[in-house]
Amino acid sequence: MKMNKKRPILRRAAIPAVLALLCTLFWFGKPNDFGLGRNMELLVNMMRELSLFYVDEVDPDQLMQDAAEGMTRNLDPYTEFLPEEQMSNFDLLTTGKYGGIGSMIRKKGDYVIFAQPYEGSPADRAGIRIGDKILSIEGEDTKGWDPAQISSALKGTPNTTVRIVIERLIGGEHDTLTLTRERVAIPSVPYAGFVAKGIGYIQHSDFTEGSYEEMRTAIEKLRTQDTLRGLILDYRGNGGGILQEAVKIVSMFVPKGTEVVRTKGRAATQENVFRTANDPILPDLPLAVLINGNSASAAEIVAGSLQDLDRAVLIGQKSFGKGLVQTTRPLGYNTLLKLTTAKYYIPSGRCIQAIDYSSRKQDGTVGKVADSLVREFTTRGGRKVYDGGGISPDIATEPQYISRFAVTLLAMGFIEDFVDEYMQEHHTDTIDNRTFSITDADYDAFVKFMEGKEVPYESETRRVLKVLKEAAENDLYSDLAQEITAIEGDLKDDTQTNLHTYRKEIAETINNDIVLRHSYQAGVIEHNLGDDTEVLRATEVLENPTEYQEITTMQTSEKK
Repeated sequence: MKMNKKRPILRRAAIPAVLALLCTLFWFGKPNDFGLGRNMELLVNMMRELSLFYVDEVDPDQLMQDAAEGMTRNLDPYTEFLPEEQMSNFDLLTTGKYGGIGSMIRKKGDYVIFAQPYEGSPADRAGIRIGDKILSIEGEDTKGWDPAQISSALKGTPNTTVRIVIERLIGGEHDTLTLTRERVAIPSVPYAGFVAKGIGYIQHSDFTEGSYEEMRTAIEKLRTQDTLRGLILDYRGNGGGILQEAVKIVSMFVPKGTEVVRTKGRAATQENVFRTANDPILPDLPLAVLINGNSASAAEIVAGSLQDLDRAVLIGQKSFGKGLVQTTRPLGYNTLLKLTTAKYYIPSGRCIQAIDYSSRKQDGTVGKVADSLVREFTTRGGRKVYDGGGISPDIATEPQYISRFAVTLLAMGFIEDFVDEYMQEHHTDTIDNRTFSITDADYDAFVKFMEGKEVPYESETRRVLKVLKEAAENDLYSDLAQEITAIEGDLKDDTQTNLHTYRKEIAETINNDIVLRHSYQAGVIEHNLGDDTEVLRATEVLENPTEYQEITTMQTSEKK
């Protein structure tokens, strides 16, 4: 009965949403474009006919979603229709805040457990720890609930309460807690500290509202602890976010009024120049910026502009290459169209967009900007840099990979399940975040813990052998196929063997989970700094004024 009552409302809401979407498109199109107007009418008529006469009942909201996906499919992956039910997730991505109790969760057996309470959150202040099991919410047994159901029940309007019953990982007691939801803010800057005498390090994870304030607070904190001789900004894995936050962060290191980025789009309103509006707080401090293939968008604006202004040494791997700007347009009924409206250009004049979405191949795929179209630009001091392929670092390093086997163990929860057991005996231990490591006996216990557990892992070597064997059989090379079969028989990539082959990576993954339970995410970052080759290389550069000066005044960037 509930479904039948809602359907007429959905049908009435969906058609105006289509009209709003199409009118938005019409607004930016040619005013007298007969083809656009004709297609607007066709789409609305088609939705009406399907809603009224299709043999089975259809959901107009789903028709709207499908139509929007069809319209944006051949544009770029960042242009999309955001229906009402996705707005909370969108708000979280742009603000880094949500109403709730502040913890990550995961499924374990029949129940959901707390996987990571955020430091200082309502969950953390209530004494909830990793591994505590959620038995009920508001008196309702949560056995069999999935994480999405639990998350929905725990989130809500700030200042409202939620009553939960939990089973403690340590001791097994049942506790009833009434938590007051808050506007939970996920930190943009999860860690700031020193990696050497006078060499500061800041990890910056995203560009949500307030990122600049967090970054500035982190810098001021470092300055009160020691005299800064150099600063490492870590943008590895930072997927970007709000452009204006990037501009404000750059303003801390360059003169007031410096152009950081400009945007250019089809509409004149999308042509803007963004300059620093404040006096710098660290105008001359040597900087090193860490980037990798997952540094994108606003992270590339910070890294690229500092490179173009000869203001920092970039270390790592070539960045992702996202030089596109997204804008949101309201469509009514609490929905949005997020669309790409412009490209951004950093101070040298280059756009680092790597993928050419405007030129699709016959099969519908898109490729990267052709080498022949890559152009040369110069930094403020005359160094050569290039567009069309992301930001190339001044010092290129090889990426550090963790084995797929270790990642599989983590993804399946085996690491966390083992640490749950480990903490039963070691919860009173005091550890040093930087030096902590499990013992050989601890790792042997993990190997025993894994006995009888299935790990759906296949080595790359075995995958290649399977393909080669199939090709040999298809080509009737029977002798070769037999030889490959023999090699497969000698290949040792079973779970127990892999536990020894990848012992170092697995042990370090276990170490990280144990440190997390003692010192939150900041502790894990601190723990990993000692063996981080790119942080060590950045420290070397900042401690060597001659090398730093040579790179920022003379070194030329790689082309592609």
